[in-house]
Amino acid sequence: MKNSDLVRGRSVEVDFFRGVVLIVIVLDHMPSSTLSHLMLHAYALCDSAEVFVFLGGYASAAAYTAVLAHRGEHAATLRFFKRCWEIYRAYLLTAMLTLVSGAILAVLNLNRPMVELSGWPPFASQPWREAFDIALLRRQPYLSSVLPMYTLFALYVPVMVPLARRSTSLALAVSLAVWAAARPLAALFSIDDVAGWAFNPFAWQLMFVLGMLCRVQPISERFHASHAAHWFTRVAVAAVLGFAIIKLFVLTQPVPGTHKQNLSVERVINFIVIAWLAAQFVRMGSIAWLARRLPAVVTVGRTGLVCFIAGTLVSLIVDTATPHTFHGFRGVLVGLGGDLAAIGALLTIARGWSGWKGPQPGAHANGARYG
Repeated sequence: MKNSDLVRGRSVEVDFFRGVVLIVIVLDHMPSSTLSHLMLHAYALCDSAEVFVFLGGYASAAAYTAVLAHRGEHAATLRFFKRCWEIYRAYLLTAMLTLVSGAILAVLNLNRPMVELSGWPPFASQPWREAFDIALLRRQPYLSSVLPMYTLFALYVPVMVPLARRSTSLALAVSLAVWAAARPLAALFSIDDVAGWAFNPFAWQLMFVLGMLCRVQPISERFHASHAAHWFTRVAVAAVLGFAIIKLFVLTQPVPGTHKQNLSVERVINFIVIAWLAAQFVRMGSIAWLARRLPAVVTVGRTGLVCFIAGTLVSLIVDTATPHTFHGFRGVLVGLGGDLAAIGALLTIARGWSGWKGPQPGAHANGARYG
Protein backbone atom coordinates (compact mmCIF):
# COMPACT_ATOMS: atom_id res chain seq x y z
CA MET A 1 0.00 0.00 0.00
CA LYS A 2 1.19 3.50 -0.76
CA ASN A 3 1.21 6.24 1.84
CA SER A 4 -1.40 8.10 -0.20
CA ASP A 5 -3.76 5.22 0.50
CA LEU A 6 -3.56 5.75 4.25
CA VAL A 7 -6.26 7.51 6.20
CA ARG A 8 -5.45 8.34 9.83
CA GLY A 9 -2.54 5.96 9.62
CA ARG A 10 -4.65 3.08 8.30
CA SER A 11 -4.97 1.65 4.84
CA VAL A 12 -8.55 2.21 3.76
CA GLU A 13 -8.20 -0.63 1.24
CA VAL A 14 -7.18 -3.13 3.93
CA ASP A 15 -10.05 -2.02 6.18
CA PHE A 16 -12.45 -2.33 3.25
CA PHE A 17 -11.26 -5.84 2.42
CA ARG A 18 -11.47 -6.83 6.09
CA GLY A 19 -15.02 -5.48 6.29
CA VAL A 20 -16.09 -7.39 3.19
CA VAL A 21 -14.53 -10.61 4.49
CA LEU A 22 -16.22 -10.29 7.90
CA ILE A 23 -19.59 -9.85 6.18
CA VAL A 24 -18.88 -12.83 3.92
CA ILE A 25 -17.95 -14.99 6.93
CA VAL A 26 -21.36 -14.27 8.47
CA LEU A 27 -23.17 -15.13 5.23
CA ASP A 28 -21.11 -18.27 4.61
CA HIS A 29 -22.15 -19.63 8.01
CA MET A 30 -25.86 -19.21 7.27
CA PRO A 31 -27.13 -22.33 5.45
CA SER A 32 -30.19 -20.39 4.29
CA SER A 33 -28.10 -17.62 2.69
CA THR A 34 -28.64 -16.80 -0.97
CA LEU A 35 -25.63 -14.52 -1.40
CA SER A 36 -23.24 -17.16 -0.03
CA HIS A 37 -23.68 -19.02 -3.33
CA LEU A 38 -21.99 -16.08 -5.06
CA MET A 39 -19.02 -15.80 -2.71
CA LEU A 40 -15.40 -16.77 -3.34
CA HIS A 41 -15.76 -20.41 -2.30
CA ALA A 42 -18.34 -20.93 -5.07
CA TYR A 43 -15.86 -20.35 -7.90
CA ALA A 44 -12.44 -20.86 -6.31
CA LEU A 45 -10.61 -23.57 -4.38
CA CYS A 46 -9.92 -21.07 -1.59
CA ASP A 47 -12.41 -18.95 0.35
CA SER A 48 -12.75 -16.01 2.74
CA ALA A 49 -10.57 -17.76 5.35
CA GLU A 50 -7.42 -17.21 3.27
CA VAL A 51 -8.27 -13.55 2.80
CA PHE A 52 -9.00 -13.11 6.51
CA VAL A 53 -5.72 -14.68 7.63
CA PHE A 54 -3.65 -12.91 4.96
CA LEU A 55 -5.06 -9.52 5.96
CA GLY A 56 -4.48 -10.42 9.60
CA GLY A 57 -0.80 -10.93 8.82
CA TYR A 58 -0.63 -7.65 6.92
CA ALA A 59 -2.34 -5.74 9.74
CA SER A 60 -0.21 -7.36 12.44
CA ALA A 61 3.00 -6.44 10.64
CA ALA A 62 1.73 -2.87 10.28
CA ALA A 63 0.99 -2.72 14.01
CA TYR A 64 4.33 -4.22 15.03
CA THR A 65 6.41 -1.92 12.83
CA ALA A 66 4.43 1.14 14.00
CA VAL A 67 5.00 0.38 17.69
CA LEU A 68 8.63 -0.57 16.97
CA ALA A 69 9.26 2.79 15.29
CA HIS A 70 7.73 4.86 18.09
CA ARG A 71 8.39 2.87 21.27
CA GLY A 72 11.03 0.24 20.52
CA GLU A 73 11.31 -3.52 20.25
CA HIS A 74 10.33 -4.34 23.84
CA ALA A 75 7.06 -2.40 23.56
CA ALA A 76 6.28 -3.99 20.19
CA THR A 77 6.85 -7.49 21.58
CA LEU A 78 4.81 -6.74 24.70
CA ARG A 79 2.00 -5.43 22.51
CA PHE A 80 1.61 -8.81 20.86
CA PHE A 81 1.82 -10.77 24.10
CA LYS A 82 -1.11 -8.66 25.24
CA ARG A 83 -2.81 -9.21 21.91
CA CYS A 84 -2.48 -12.97 22.40
CA TRP A 85 -4.39 -12.67 25.68
CA GLU A 86 -7.02 -10.42 24.07
CA ILE A 87 -7.66 -12.92 21.28
CA TYR A 88 -7.80 -15.82 23.74
CA ARG A 89 -10.45 -14.00 25.77
CA ALA A 90 -12.35 -13.24 22.55
CA TYR A 91 -12.17 -16.94 21.70
CA LEU A 92 -13.63 -17.94 25.08
CA LEU A 93 -16.40 -15.35 24.69
CA THR A 94 -17.21 -16.55 21.17
CA ALA A 95 -17.24 -20.18 22.33
CA MET A 96 -19.53 -19.31 25.23
CA LEU A 97 -21.94 -17.36 23.01
CA THR A 98 -22.00 -20.23 20.53
CA LEU A 99 -22.80 -22.78 23.24
CA VAL A 100 -25.44 -20.57 24.86
CA SER A 101 -27.06 -20.04 21.48
CA GLY A 102 -27.07 -23.78 20.88
CA ALA A 103 -28.62 -24.38 24.30
CA ILE A 104 -31.40 -21.85 23.65
CA LEU A 105 -32.15 -23.36 20.25
CA ALA A 106 -32.22 -26.85 21.80
CA VAL A 107 -34.64 -25.78 24.55
CA LEU A 108 -36.92 -24.07 22.02
CA ASN A 109 -36.54 -27.00 19.59
CA LEU A 110 -35.43 -24.70 16.80
CA ASN A 111 -32.89 -25.10 13.99
CA ARG A 112 -31.59 -28.56 14.89
CA PRO A 113 -28.67 -28.40 12.40
CA MET A 114 -27.38 -25.28 14.16
CA VAL A 115 -27.76 -26.98 17.54
CA GLU A 116 -25.46 -29.75 16.34
CA LEU A 117 -22.98 -27.32 14.79
CA SER A 118 -22.84 -25.22 17.96
CA GLY A 119 -21.36 -28.11 19.92
CA TRP A 120 -24.05 -27.92 22.57
CA PRO A 121 -25.04 -31.65 22.67
CA PRO A 122 -21.57 -32.93 23.70
CA PHE A 123 -21.16 -30.01 26.09
CA ALA A 124 -24.51 -30.78 27.73
CA SER A 125 -23.52 -34.41 28.26
CA GLN A 126 -20.03 -33.69 29.66
CA PRO A 127 -19.86 -30.00 30.61
CA TRP A 128 -16.73 -30.07 32.78
CA ARG A 129 -14.70 -32.12 30.35
CA GLU A 130 -15.85 -30.06 27.37
CA ALA A 131 -15.17 -26.78 29.19
CA PHE A 132 -11.67 -27.98 30.04
CA ASP A 133 -11.03 -29.02 26.42
CA ILE A 134 -12.33 -25.68 25.15
CA ALA A 135 -10.09 -23.75 27.56
CA LEU A 136 -7.08 -25.77 26.40
CA LEU A 137 -8.05 -25.26 22.72
CA ARG A 138 -8.61 -28.99 22.24
CA ARG A 139 -12.18 -28.39 21.13
CA GLN A 140 -13.41 -25.22 19.46
CA PRO A 141 -17.14 -24.64 19.10
CA TYR A 142 -18.56 -23.62 15.74
CA LEU A 143 -17.38 -20.21 14.44
CA SER A 144 -14.76 -19.81 17.18
CA SER A 145 -12.29 -22.14 15.47
CA VAL A 146 -10.31 -19.46 13.63
CA LEU A 147 -9.38 -17.60 16.83
CA PRO A 148 -7.14 -20.22 18.53
CA MET A 149 -4.61 -20.09 15.70
CA TYR A 150 -4.65 -16.30 15.96
CA THR A 151 -3.55 -16.58 19.58
CA LEU A 152 -0.50 -18.48 18.32
CA PHE A 153 0.04 -16.07 15.43
CA ALA A 154 0.17 -13.15 17.86
CA LEU A 155 3.21 -14.81 19.46
CA TYR A 156 4.63 -15.48 15.98
CA VAL A 157 4.66 -11.81 14.98
CA PRO A 158 7.60 -10.62 17.17
CA VAL A 159 9.70 -13.45 15.70
CA MET A 160 8.76 -13.30 12.03
CA VAL A 161 8.46 -9.55 11.43
CA PRO A 162 12.08 -8.80 12.50
CA LEU A 163 13.21 -11.80 10.44
CA ALA A 164 11.25 -10.56 7.42
CA ARG A 165 12.76 -7.08 7.82
CA ARG A 166 16.25 -8.59 7.67
CA SER A 167 15.64 -11.19 4.95
CA THR A 168 12.43 -11.77 3.01
CA SER A 169 13.81 -14.95 1.48
CA LEU A 170 14.75 -16.47 4.84
CA ALA A 171 11.39 -15.62 6.42
CA LEU A 172 9.54 -17.14 3.48
CA ALA A 173 11.78 -20.24 3.53
CA VAL A 174 11.12 -20.80 7.24
CA SER A 175 7.39 -20.41 6.72
CA LEU A 176 7.37 -22.77 3.74
CA ALA A 177 9.32 -25.37 5.74
CA VAL A 178 6.80 -25.23 8.60
CA TRP A 179 3.93 -25.45 6.08
CA ALA A 180 5.50 -28.50 4.42
CA ALA A 181 5.82 -30.22 7.80
CA ALA A 182 2.39 -29.07 8.99
CA ARG A 183 0.73 -32.49 9.20
CA PRO A 184 3.51 -34.22 11.18
CA LEU A 185 3.72 -31.19 13.48
CA ALA A 186 -0.05 -31.24 14.01
CA ALA A 187 0.08 -34.95 14.81
CA LEU A 188 2.95 -34.34 17.23
CA PHE A 189 0.88 -31.80 19.13
CA SER A 190 -2.34 -33.85 18.77
CA ILE A 191 -4.24 -31.19 16.80
CA ASP A 192 -4.67 -33.12 13.56
CA ASP A 193 -8.33 -33.94 14.16
CA VAL A 194 -10.68 -31.79 12.08
CA ALA A 195 -13.31 -32.02 14.82
CA GLY A 196 -10.86 -30.39 17.23
CA TRP A 197 -8.89 -27.94 15.08
CA ALA A 198 -10.58 -26.78 11.89
CA PHE A 199 -7.39 -24.90 10.96
CA ASN A 200 -3.95 -26.44 11.32
CA PRO A 201 -1.92 -23.43 12.58
CA PHE A 202 1.35 -24.89 11.28
CA ALA A 203 -0.13 -24.82 7.78
CA TRP A 204 -2.06 -21.56 7.98
CA GLN A 205 0.90 -19.60 9.30
CA LEU A 206 2.06 -19.51 5.66
CA MET A 207 -0.93 -17.36 4.71
CA PHE A 208 -0.30 -15.15 7.74
CA VAL A 209 3.38 -14.76 6.85
CA LEU A 210 2.55 -13.91 3.22
CA GLY A 211 0.44 -11.06 4.55
CA MET A 212 3.28 -9.89 6.80
CA LEU A 213 5.77 -9.98 3.94
CA CYS A 214 3.49 -7.88 1.75
CA ARG A 215 3.49 -5.22 4.48
CA VAL A 216 7.14 -5.38 5.51
CA GLN A 217 8.67 -5.88 2.05
CA PRO A 218 6.03 -4.78 -0.50
CA ILE A 219 6.54 -5.31 -4.20
CA SER A 220 8.09 -2.18 -5.73
CA GLU A 221 6.31 0.07 -8.20
CA ARG A 222 9.22 -0.55 -10.56
CA PHE A 223 8.39 -4.26 -10.67
CA HIS A 224 4.66 -3.59 -11.02
CA ALA A 225 5.44 -1.54 -14.14
CA SER A 226 7.73 -4.19 -15.61
CA HIS A 227 7.02 -6.59 -18.45
CA ALA A 228 7.29 -9.52 -16.00
CA ALA A 229 4.47 -8.08 -13.87
CA HIS A 230 2.24 -7.62 -16.91
CA TRP A 231 2.97 -11.19 -17.95
CA PHE A 232 2.14 -12.46 -14.47
CA THR A 233 -1.16 -10.54 -14.51
CA ARG A 234 -2.17 -12.33 -17.72
CA VAL A 235 -1.18 -15.67 -16.19
CA ALA A 236 -3.17 -14.81 -13.03
CA VAL A 237 -6.31 -14.06 -15.06
CA ALA A 238 -5.97 -17.38 -16.88
CA ALA A 239 -5.35 -19.22 -13.60
CA VAL A 240 -8.35 -17.65 -11.87
CA LEU A 241 -10.58 -18.66 -14.81
CA GLY A 242 -9.07 -22.14 -14.83
CA PHE A 243 -9.68 -22.66 -11.11
CA ALA A 244 -13.24 -21.37 -11.54
CA ILE A 245 -13.91 -23.90 -14.32
CA ILE A 246 -12.51 -26.70 -12.16
CA LYS A 247 -14.62 -25.63 -9.20
CA LEU A 248 -17.84 -25.19 -11.18
CA PHE A 249 -17.68 -28.03 -13.68
CA VAL A 250 -15.04 -30.59 -12.70
CA LEU A 251 -15.33 -31.04 -8.93
CA THR A 252 -18.66 -32.78 -8.54
CA GLN A 253 -18.02 -33.90 -4.96
CA PRO A 254 -17.13 -31.75 -1.92
CA VAL A 255 -13.40 -31.38 -1.36
CA PRO A 256 -12.20 -33.22 1.78
CA GLY A 257 -12.02 -31.02 4.86
CA THR A 258 -8.35 -31.83 5.33
CA HIS A 259 -7.55 -29.75 2.22
CA LYS A 260 -8.73 -26.62 3.99
CA GLN A 261 -7.55 -27.69 7.43
CA ASN A 262 -3.98 -28.17 6.17
CA LEU A 263 -4.01 -25.36 3.56
CA SER A 264 -3.44 -27.48 0.46
CA VAL A 265 -1.12 -26.25 -2.28
CA GLU A 266 -3.94 -25.65 -4.75
CA ARG A 267 -5.65 -23.34 -2.25
CA VAL A 268 -2.43 -21.38 -1.82
CA ILE A 269 -1.90 -21.00 -5.57
CA ASN A 270 -5.52 -20.02 -6.17
CA PHE A 271 -5.33 -17.39 -3.45
CA ILE A 272 -2.04 -15.94 -4.71
CA VAL A 273 -3.36 -15.33 -8.23
CA ILE A 274 -6.55 -13.76 -6.86
CA ALA A 275 -4.53 -11.59 -4.45
CA TRP A 276 -2.30 -10.43 -7.31
CA LEU A 277 -5.31 -9.30 -9.33
CA ALA A 278 -6.79 -7.60 -6.25
CA ALA A 279 -3.49 -5.75 -5.81
CA GLN A 280 -3.79 -4.43 -9.37
CA PHE A 281 -7.22 -3.00 -8.57
CA VAL A 282 -5.71 -1.39 -5.46
CA ARG A 283 -2.98 0.20 -7.59
CA MET A 284 -5.58 1.56 -10.00
CA GLY A 285 -7.45 3.16 -7.11
CA SER A 286 -10.61 1.10 -7.67
CA ILE A 287 -10.73 -0.29 -4.11
CA ALA A 288 -10.19 3.14 -2.54
CA TRP A 289 -13.00 4.46 -4.75
CA LEU A 290 -15.31 1.70 -3.49
CA ALA A 291 -14.23 2.24 0.11
CA ARG A 292 -15.08 5.94 -0.04
CA ARG A 293 -18.57 5.07 -1.27
CA LEU A 294 -19.11 2.26 1.25
CA PRO A 295 -17.76 3.73 4.52
CA ALA A 296 -19.96 1.42 6.60
CA VAL A 297 -18.04 -1.58 5.26
CA VAL A 298 -14.75 0.13 6.18
CA THR A 299 -16.09 0.63 9.72
CA VAL A 300 -16.74 -3.12 9.97
CA GLY A 301 -13.11 -3.72 8.99
CA ARG A 302 -11.90 -1.30 11.65
CA THR A 303 -13.86 -3.07 14.38
CA GLY A 304 -12.79 -6.53 13.24
CA LEU A 305 -12.65 -8.54 16.45
CA VAL A 306 -15.93 -7.13 17.77
CA CYS A 307 -17.67 -7.78 14.45
CA PHE A 308 -16.28 -11.30 14.29
CA ILE A 309 -17.68 -12.12 17.75
CA ALA A 310 -20.99 -10.37 17.07
CA GLY A 311 -21.18 -12.06 13.69
CA THR A 312 -21.44 -15.47 15.34
CA LEU A 313 -24.67 -14.41 17.03
CA VAL A 314 -25.95 -12.62 13.94
CA SER A 315 -25.51 -15.70 11.75
CA LEU A 316 -27.19 -17.99 14.30
CA ILE A 317 -30.11 -15.64 14.98
CA VAL A 318 -30.81 -14.68 11.36
CA ASP A 319 -30.51 -18.24 10.09
CA THR A 320 -32.89 -19.45 12.80
CA ALA A 321 -35.39 -16.69 12.02
CA THR A 322 -35.26 -17.37 8.27
CA PRO A 323 -37.88 -19.92 7.12
CA HIS A 324 -36.31 -23.00 5.53
CA THR A 325 -39.57 -24.34 4.09
CA PHE A 326 -39.54 -22.33 0.85
CA HIS A 327 -37.86 -23.54 -2.32
CA GLY A 328 -37.20 -22.27 -5.81
CA PHE A 329 -37.48 -18.56 -6.50
CA ARG A 330 -39.40 -17.93 -3.27
CA GLY A 331 -36.65 -19.62 -1.30
CA VAL A 332 -34.06 -17.41 -3.02
CA LEU A 333 -36.00 -14.28 -2.02
CA VAL A 334 -36.41 -15.46 1.57
CA GLY A 335 -32.71 -16.27 1.79
CA LEU A 336 -31.84 -12.87 0.32
CA GLY A 337 -34.01 -11.21 2.95
CA GLY A 338 -32.05 -13.01 5.65
CA ASP A 339 -28.80 -11.92 4.02
CA LEU A 340 -29.83 -8.27 4.02
CA ALA A 341 -30.91 -8.52 7.66
CA ALA A 342 -27.55 -10.05 8.63
CA ILE A 343 -25.57 -7.43 6.72
CA GLY A 344 -27.64 -4.63 8.21
CA ALA A 345 -27.15 -5.99 11.72
CA LEU A 346 -23.37 -6.22 11.31
CA LEU A 347 -23.13 -2.70 9.85
CA THR A 348 -25.20 -1.37 12.74
CA ILE A 349 -23.06 -3.14 15.34
CA ALA A 350 -19.87 -1.80 13.77
CA ARG A 351 -21.19 1.75 13.67
CA GLY A 352 -22.49 1.55 17.24
CA TRP A 353 -19.23 0.15 18.60
CA SER A 354 -17.12 2.64 16.67
CA GLY A 355 -19.25 5.53 17.93
CA TRP A 356 -19.09 4.29 21.52
CA LYS A 357 -15.33 3.78 21.51
CA GLY A 358 -14.59 7.05 19.73
CA PRO A 359 -11.20 7.92 18.20
CA GLN A 360 -8.57 5.41 19.24
CA PRO A 361 -5.21 6.51 20.66
CA GLY A 362 -2.25 5.93 18.41
CA ALA A 363 -4.26 6.36 15.23
CA HIS A 364 -1.58 8.68 13.88
CA ALA A 365 0.90 5.82 13.69
CA ASN A 366 0.92 3.89 10.46
CA GLY A 367 -1.32 0.92 11.13
CA ALA A 368 -0.85 1.19 14.90
CA ARG A 369 -4.33 -0.08 15.65
CA TYR A 370 -4.22 -3.05 13.30
CA GLY A 371 -2.85 -5.63 15.69
